[in-house]
Amino acid sequence: MFFFPHPAFTPQRRGIFKRALRPAQRKALVGHLIERYRVSIKRACQVCRQSRAGWYQKPKPRLLDAPIKARMHEIASTRVRYGFWRIYVLIRREGWLVNHKRVYRLYKEEGLNLRTKRPRRRKAAAHRLERPVLTAPNQSWSMDFVSDALFNGNKFRALTVVDNHTRECLAIEAAPSLNGSDVVRVLQAIVIRRGMVPARIQADNGPEFVSLALDKWAYEAGVTLDFSRPGKPTDNAFIESFNGSLRDECLNTYWFLSLEDARQKLENWRHDYNHFRPHSALDDTAPALFARQFAITPTTPASLA
Repeated sequence: MFFFPHPAFTPQRRGIFKRALRPAQRKALVGHLIERYRVSIKRACQVCRQSRAGWYQKPKPRLLDAPIKARMHEIASTRVRYGFWRIYVLIRREGWLVNHKRVYRLYKEEGLNLRTKRPRRRKAAAHRLERPVLTAPNQSWSMDFVSDALFNGNKFRALTVVDNHTRECLAIEAAPSLNGSDVVRVLQAIVIRRGMVPARIQADNGPEFVSLALDKWAYEAGVTLDFSRPGKPTDNAFIESFNGSLRDECLNTYWFLSLEDARQKLENWRHDYNHFRPHSALDDTAPALFARQFAITPTTPASLA
């Protein structure tokens, strides 16, 4: 039997072929054997389990892959929860004439399938563009979730939505659980009530906010979804500040006897917050009063349940 005095073929490393090699890796190994040990192409291909037809086949140049790979990295770094298929959908939306097989090949070649979908805190995040200064309502909204419990211990969640310029609370939707479709329903109700869509919505990378339902709604409505960097709540400071006020002034103050009772008390607090509570960022003006100068109809109490 022909023996190659190479570390890859020692008895301690007999399992080298247990993990499938890529065609390029297999051809590189064949080339190493031919150059280093002067064996024939036929023998080297037999040892490496490489077909001779594949060895002689010349790889096609892929010069057009570089910009696609760069764009895929940009999407993957900002939408850390997105896998291959969602990246492919976004690539196609942007006008790249590629099919899913090519995107999947590039996705694996770049190692994007091995990345951590939920980076740990303090891990380096993608660089972000500076956000523009807000000058009018509906330029940017923020949304987030807060959690609490009823008197009997049953937990519920509340979706909060805020206009970042007027600081109006546009909705507080409480339910035992909320998914991406519920988020779309609440946003659509706000849009109908206000008569216009926002230019951008800021949110974290929670599963409800990166859902296909919300992505589809935002794409069709022409709304940009601006996701916070993982572990950086200051990227969405407006809603974090609002949620702190909501917890201090409402959630930690009232005793909720039922879900309907919680919804009513949250809605009453929202109305008071919008129409009467002085806001320090607005020179102690109530958000609804501040919004009147922009000819925006103040939000009125309305159940979105």
